[in-house]
Amino acid sequence: MPDSAAPDRARDRIHALAVMCVLAIASIVIAFLGAAPARVTSTELLGDERTPGDAAFIASHRGGAATAPENTLPAITAALAAGFEYVEVDVALTADRHPVLMHDKSVDRTTDGHGRLASLTLAEVRELDAGSWFDSAYAGTPVPTFTEFLDALLEADGRAIVELKGAWDAEAVDAAVAEVAARGLERHIVFASFDARTLALAAVESDVLSRLLILKHLPADVVSAVAESGARGVVVSRKAVLARPGIVDELHAAGARVVVYTLNRDTQWDAVTALGVDGIVTDDPHTLSEWQSAYAGP
Repeated sequence: MPDSAAPDRARDRIHALAVMCVLAIASIVIAFLGAAPARVTSTELLGDERTPGDAAFIASHRGGAATAPENTLPAITAALAAGFEYVEVDVALTADRHPVLMHDKSVDRTTDGHGRLASLTLAEVRELDAGSWFDSAYAGTPVPTFTEFLDALLEADGRAIVELKGAWDAEAVDAAVAEVAARGLERHIVFASFDARTLALAAVESDVLSRLLILKHLPADVVSAVAESGARGVVVSRKAVLARPGIVDELHAAGARVVVYTLNRDTQWDAVTALGVDGIVTDDPHTLSEWQSAYAGP
């Protein structure tokens, strides 16, 4: 997930409105087709709603980017082995529409390759070294496929917030949902995205797999948007939550959860914990866990 910035607010408001409209349409389509509503409750997936001062669940950002190369199996397995129940990963599509773990549009920063991921085939991506840039000890670490990630999550009995990067078509969403279902992980994974169409397709493809809306700014009617779309809550920037602190209680009253990204300092953790947010995405889960043990409630 990206760090919070100051993009053009008008554009973000238009995007947020588009999210709500598309997800509302998806909800109507599901009802028309007679599909059952999502059966995984917010509590089952993300725990009881927090109250001010309670420790939020910790989601290790990009698998475990502080201790191993981001979005790689070593990072993911290390985070889960350390006891962090949730990992957050980014999944994007190659040129031949295979999902792999990658945050950036380009492979340049986190591999020894060059170019846009969307222009490279899976075979080409699998030849890249995704570990040497971080440390020579990880030389030769490949870019994981989505199925490899799911297998690691299953083995560790972990949970994940999976951000679907960019726009996905129905075939790609259907294939990803099928892989999750084949491993019985529908109650361990939540799909999240900035892209309204991708979330709408996920809603149509599965009445079990949960979804979270990712938003940089909170629209005035975000509670209605979450309820109408059947999403389990929002993943949102710290600045947006602090600008409207009452929204945490409003979303809780609607049975939704609030996850905040990407916070790495104690002052940031303290500010959102005081509001009762439910989850914190961080690059430093170990330090956050220690901070919660000292300062946050159970």
